Amino acid sequence: MSNYNSKESEKKWQEFWEKNKIFSFNKKSKAPIYSIDTPPPTVSGEMHIGHACSYSQQDFIARYKRMSGFNLFFPFGTDDNGLPTERLVEKTYGIKAKDMPRNDFIKLCIDFLKKELPRFVQDWKNIGISCDWDIKYSTIDAHSRKISQWSFLDLYKKGRIYRKDAPAMFCPECKTGVAQVEVHDKERDSMFNDIIFKVGKADIIIATTRPELLPACVAIFYHPGDSRYKHLKGKKASVPLFNFEVPILEDIRADPKKGTGIVMCCTFGDQTDMEWQKAHNLPIKIAITEDGKMKDIAGNYKGLTIRDARKEIIEDLKKNSLLVSQKPIKHVVNVHERCGTEIEFIKSKQWFVKYLDLKQDMLKWGSELVWYPNYMKHRYSNWVRGLQWDWLISNQRYFGVSFPVWYCKKCNEPIIAEEKQLPVDPQKDKPLISKCPKCSSNEFIPENDILNTWFTSSMTPQIAIQLMDKEMQKKLFPMNLRPQAHEIITFWLFNTMIKSRLHFGKNPWKEAAISGFVTLQGEKMSKSKGNIIRPQEVLEKYGADALRFWAASSKLGEDFDYQEKDIVTGQKTIVKLWNAYSFISMHLKDFDHKKPKLEPIDQWLLLKLNSLVKECTGYFDKYEYSFAKSKVENFFWNTFCDYYLEIVKDRLYNPDKRGKESRKSAQYTLYNTFLTTLKLFAPIMPHITEEIYNDYFIKKEKDKSIHISKWPEQDKKLQDKKLEKLGDKFISVIKEIRQFKSKNNKSLKEPVTIVLNNKDLKLFIEDLKAVSNANKIDFGNKFEVSF
Repeated sequence: MSNYNSKESEKKWQEFWEKNKIFSFNKKSKAPIYSIDTPPPTVSGEMHIGHACSYSQQDFIARYKRMSGFNLFFPFGTDDNGLPTERLVEKTYGIKAKDMPRNDFIKLCIDFLKKELPRFVQDWKNIGISCDWDIKYSTIDAHSRKISQWSFLDLYKKGRIYRKDAPAMFCPECKTGVAQVEVHDKERDSMFNDIIFKVGKADIIIATTRPELLPACVAIFYHPGDSRYKHLKGKKASVPLFNFEVPILEDIRADPKKGTGIVMCCTFGDQTDMEWQKAHNLPIKIAITEDGKMKDIAGNYKGLTIRDARKEIIEDLKKNSLLVSQKPIKHVVNVHERCGTEIEFIKSKQWFVKYLDLKQDMLKWGSELVWYPNYMKHRYSNWVRGLQWDWLISNQRYFGVSFPVWYCKKCNEPIIAEEKQLPVDPQKDKPLISKCPKCSSNEFIPENDILNTWFTSSMTPQIAIQLMDKEMQKKLFPMNLRPQAHEIITFWLFNTMIKSRLHFGKNPWKEAAISGFVTLQGEKMSKSKGNIIRPQEVLEKYGADALRFWAASSKLGEDFDYQEKDIVTGQKTIVKLWNAYSFISMHLKDFDHKKPKLEPIDQWLLLKLNSLVKECTGYFDKYEYSFAKSKVENFFWNTFCDYYLEIVKDRLYNPDKRGKESRKSAQYTLYNTFLTTLKLFAPIMPHITEEIYNDYFIKKEKDKSIHISKWPEQDKKLQDKKLEKLGDKFISVIKEIRQFKSKNNKSLKEPVTIVLNNKDLKLFIEDLKAVSNANKIDFGNKFEVSF
């Protein structure tokens, strides 16, 4: 038999599965449905090693459920609208969206996706994901846009969506408003600048990291309990360089221990500035434009970038003896998760989903979801407790799902599309009404903003389910499982939960399986660090099954390190399976598939196999695939290959010596044990198991693929603790004999004399003679081995 070629085999079986629709969802089946809300990967380059790991892990569950008799609804989508796609297109073509006509840039994005998507999706096929590739969607296709826009309409009608001209988080690099969920905390080096403000002729020192916001200063605050500044209450301070006065006020949010204990309020430097402005009814002065430049009120610094303005203002403060000192510090700043740019707070008109009033309900909803692992629920709960903003859903970008909104040109009244129009593009389409209901004007202008990509992605259950007919939709919702990575609990899981509750009054799924993060030598991988592992290179070198074997080493939810040695172990296991099959198939050519009277050691192995099936099934039921993999791996390498195959070789090669029935007993045990072992390995290593199954076992088993064959079931009647214990003792005897030979630098074939101290082992005496090459076996009070 030739060697196994993983590259050829994997390609062959992936094409076979797709061509023969092995993983198709059967709409007519009466089998119980198991539905998965598959994460649509963001089209932002290529599959990374974290994708390869987490998607393999969810596929272990999918393949197990399919073999367990479920009719699997396992769609595949791509998240290809919004900012990630825009940034990829800009990077690919070396252009900026703002420098092109809007329609030209949108066309460029669409053309790019047409060319890029097949290659992008192929990465997922290459790791053996068993999705139904006929149930597919793109979050920018007409179907997804319609559902996303319907979501907007429904929430608007329910009073959950509003538009407000207010301070909002804004990314100067991406030039768009951002939601709280899109902001990360990042520690950065900065400088505390101690600056002199004048109160009459007296000086007060105020420490700030943002001197460029001096032109936007609207007040000075100190804590009411801070005796150092009590005398300043009701007075005014002159802002350095800009020479206008602002009131000095008390507020408990001023921290006496931070900086000098007295702080300037600018509109807007951070969340506290916003709270102060609202609480004290302060004026709003905007110093920074949406593209990160200084505005008119900055005077001489108008048009400078934030960084350049900070540098020049500090220099001018020094020249005017207004900078007392500078202290280097490390502090945490908010950055946009897409580009790493520090966010600003800019007053602008934005659309929001109102949900801060639902925080207690959100905690309850999270508790109703079954979490794997359970502790991941705390990440969700902590996020909910820390919410400070309603959900900003508008982006000032170009490529994405349009708001189904126009405005009256005369009075600015929003005109909302009707459901029968969806999907609608206000840039091209007109509202169905002819006159503004408020002022009767007949001129309308489109909303130019697009919906945030998470607003659409949070509808993936509906996007996938509504590809089915109405009757099937009822059966599929709520879905069984949401598998995803832990870093997007606050993005995707939370927002999907909110949408489902607001629209339908129920959780979108019954369970959530949360995967961990892949690191390299304990560090997060990043291009800047040069520590990226490309799964495409791993696949080229070792194959998909070896990569999946490594991915199965990690428990759900746990971050774990990429270790090439684990990939190598996977590759060795594949070779071992093929070699074991080569040996077994050679001795099964005349197997008649009838159950003979079984030899004791064969009975023992089937007892062990029965226990293994029970354990692996229990682990897979709890999505603990890593334990299942560990158990079957240990059984295959140690119990089956290291011991059992060596024990039965004599019966297989020398049938006349022990009799044909003894050989048939070995054949029956080999057939059933190896087939069951293949099935237990199948969810994790689908290609090698399919290759072996189709090469031999399909002749008798008939199922077109091992992956739609029946998962092994424990035989609850198959129990014999006495025989199992005795068989374990027999294996330990073989182990001691091997160690004795090895210690004496002898071949395992070296003849020995054995004295057993357990007469019950007579049951295995013939197998012991054969496997140990014993020329004599006696019984005594002490176990002994000699040459």
